[in-house]
Amino acid sequence: MDILESIDKRRSIRAFKPDPVPQAILKEIMELSLRAPSWGNTQPWDFVIATGSKLEEIKQGFANKAGQDSAPDISRPQDFPEPYASRRRQVSRQPEAVPAGQQTPPARRPINPRLYGAPDVIYICTGRSYYFQGKGVNSWAIFDCGLIAENIMLLAPNYGLGTIALAQAVTHPDILRKVLEIPDSLLAVVGIAIGYPDSDDPVNQRRSAREPLDQVVKWVGFD
Repeated sequence: MDILESIDKRRSIRAFKPDPVPQAILKEIMELSLRAPSWGNTQPWDFVIATGSKLEEIKQGFANKAGQDSAPDISRPQDFPEPYASRRRQVSRQPEAVPAGQQTPPARRPINPRLYGAPDVIYICTGRSYYFQGKGVNSWAIFDCGLIAENIMLLAPNYGLGTIALAQAVTHPDILRKVLEIPDSLLAVVGIAIGYPDSDDPVNQRRSAREPLDQVVKWVGFD
């Protein structure tokens, strides 16, 4: 699959088959993803990839904390001024696909502490001392982690896999540190749920809209 097709096929998967991804495939994806650029080649990322009983322990721990306050290592947006709020609402209003023979779409499912049934999760971490610096927060650490996250998500379709990047996967870093033995020197940035998409689930037929190009691009110096 070429890069153009992979970019077009990428979408957030919210229903996975239970089949785990073979470790050899995950290793190949991770090896290729490491070619992501970073500030001065600092490569400010570490990974923990979880599956099986350890991932189930995390999911259950998150489910037990449903409705409780979270304390993620990386702060989440508190406000959504325009135009970001409207774009966010557009996704929340978007109906799910209606299965054949069904008159109305199924109820939109809530955020899932069990990570939509994903059999594997790639946790991306960054160094605490690199992110928190004397003169303030080093946002470039997160930017670079985003670059390698995109590599992972664009590589996945080549193997018949789907992904979804989840801030909710790292909302309780205390559980992650306990189960995955992540040291305090690392901050949990994001979790990428990865697996084989359940193509029969209507939720995976949804595709979020994008703003028209000319709404977000200013052309300067072109004839």
